[in-house]
Formats: sequence, C-alpha cells, structure tokens
Amino acid sequence: MNDTYPVPDEKLFKVLIVGDPTVGKTSFVQRYVQNTFRKDYKGTVGVDFALKVVRTSENQTVKLQLWDIAGQERFTWMTRVYYKDSHGCIIMFDLGKDNSLENIIKWKNDVDSKCKAPDGSPLPCILLANKCDLPDKQVTREELESFHKQHNFIGWTETSAKEGIMVNESMKFLMEIMLRRESNSTEPMSDSIRLDVPPPRTQGTGSQNEEN
Repeated sequence: MNDTYPVPDEKLFKVLIVGDPTVGKTSFVQRYVQNTFRKDYKGTVGVDFALKVVRTSENQTVKLQLWDIAGQERFTWMTRVYYKDSHGCIIMFDLGKDNSLENIIKWKNDVDSKCKAPDGSPLPCILLANKCDLPDKQVTREELESFHKQHNFIGWTETSAKEGIMVNESMKFLMEIMLRRESNSTEPMSDSIRLDVPPPRTQGTGSQNEEN
C-alpha cells in the first residue's frame, strides 16, 4: 500500500512598492524580508527585487515577489513595464513631509491607469504612512481615513520600517486580500480581515533617514 501526501498549494504574487524618493520603501522591504534596518541605503535605480516566502498553512505556501520601484521622476517612464502582471500594490508616503501625501494621488493614478488585477479589476492598493516613530507628523489619522476612501485604497495604516511597526501586519493584510481575490471569495473582507492602526506614540525615537 502506497502512502499518498497532499501536493502543497503554492501561490506567487507580484507586489509593487511605490512612492516618492526617501519615504522608506527600501527600508520597508528589508524590514519585512530580512527583519533588518540600515540608515545608509542608496537610492533605488529603476527597480529592486526581493522575495518573501510565507507558509500560510500546512498545505499552502505564498511567494511574494516585491518590486521596489524608484521614486525619482526620471524613472517613471518605465513604470508601465514594472507594473505588468502585478497582483497588489503598496503606496507609501512620509508622515514627516507635508507634501508627501499630495504626491500619493499621482502614484495612485499612475498605478490605476497602467495596470489591473488579473481579473480586470483595479489593483488592490494599501496606503502606508511611514515613519510613524517620528514625533512631528504632518498628516492626521482623520485626514488619512478620509483620503484613503476618497482615492479607493483598500486600507491604510501608519508604519515604521525603522521600528518594525505594522510592517508584517500590513503585508499580511495585502496577502490575504490577494488570496481572497485569487479564490474569488465573496465573503465580506471586514468580517475577518482588518488593517489596524498602531497605538499613538507619545515620544519620538529619533531621526529616520531612510532612502528610497
């Protein structure tokens, strides 16, 4: 009698990480993939790649292919190529810069105009307000709540790549959204998936000079 074992289910999702230069995209990716943080990152030229393998259950593995897109304008003409065949997107801004949120509209419009999810629907995008460890924030949570709804993000949260705040949680949220779309689940997402906002920080932890 031959024993039979279930064949593991393996998913591969391409995830875009976009936003202005120096908002912390590369730091976010490195924190998520390697759980490390460095202050001396060099600016991304074109695009960088990283891979994270997540075991979601005994019989399922998810490979997240993370595309860290350069934020400089001289590279934006290539974004249509970079965006191709994507399954999800993170758009990031710097909570310490007063014009960073305004530029998010440009990035969201760029993503929406150049790529769709495999089923033809808009690509699921999460808005991440990075560097929440800094004491001086230029955008309130009330503004973010209104902004993310107005511009059709599937969720938002404050993050800190430096301190590791809400990095794994935000990626888990996006991964579960992509898995639900892959399986054509019709269950209400709010019933089982929620992107929580970290508790308020009462004291800053120092400067966060992240490069793109």
